[in-house]
Amino acid sequence: MKKIGFIDYFLDEWHAEKYPEWIEKASDGKMKVAYAYGKTNIKGKLSNADWSRKKGIQLLDSIEAVVEQSDYLIVLSPDHPEYHEELSQLPLRSGKPTYIDKTFAPDRAAAVRMFELADKHGTPMYSTSALRFAAEYSELEKQGIESICSLGPGKFENYSIHQVEPIVSLMGTDVKRIMWMGTANTSALLIQYPDGRQGTINLYGWECPFSMALSYQAGQSNFLKIESNFFGAFIENLISFFESCNPVVPQAETIAIATILEYGMKAAKTPYQWLELP
Repeated sequence: MKKIGFIDYFLDEWHAEKYPEWIEKASDGKMKVAYAYGKTNIKGKLSNADWSRKKGIQLLDSIEAVVEQSDYLIVLSPDHPEYHEELSQLPLRSGKPTYIDKTFAPDRAAAVRMFELADKHGTPMYSTSALRFAAEYSELEKQGIESICSLGPGKFENYSIHQVEPIVSLMGTDVKRIMWMGTANTSALLIQYPDGRQGTINLYGWECPFSMALSYQAGQSNFLKIESNFFGAFIENLISFFESCNPVVPQAETIAIATILEYGMKAAKTPYQWLELP
């Protein structure tokens, strides 16, 4: 059995709660989350020690210990990506397959540094939104997409990744510029490509399901609502990555996504003005 180590900002969060059972079941018991480390305890949440006792996962007192004792590594902190670079320093030097949870990095510069560190030490690594693996997206024809309108729940700060990632995976990384079009309660971002193709993301509150409308240059259109088990598909992909050490998400896409998210936060301060991307 291969042992997986969790490295998190704090452990009593949704991804850390769900991933262990999903991974063990999907791998038929060949992989198990055995070790965990949490940087801090959060008021109103279980302490890292209490969480570990509840989950039956051994709490270790350092990232170094988790890296040393684990076969595979998962850096969590899904809602606090500002800690990803710090938490990933030893994992990315380890040479051991490492998954870094969404959102990968708070800005383009951090994303580039993390990939460079992994490459330097020969560490297989990737990051993704689970939405990338929704069956509805995988069945789409990518060629000839002219425009995408994407909708979903949440706040821009930690949920826009789930709409930006599918758009980049479908339309490409060569985004030219972006424009903020949202209101105080409904974030919205226009993403434009050099040839005039464009995508929009719209966050309409927690009751809004993930959905997408697409228009093709040939004139046809498509509308889809995400109802497939995208988390199950993601976990299957994660297991395959650990076994093969081959990430399916290109670095260029992850860096482009980090760039869009970083500049999206800047664009929110100057609505209805184009902001060129590097």
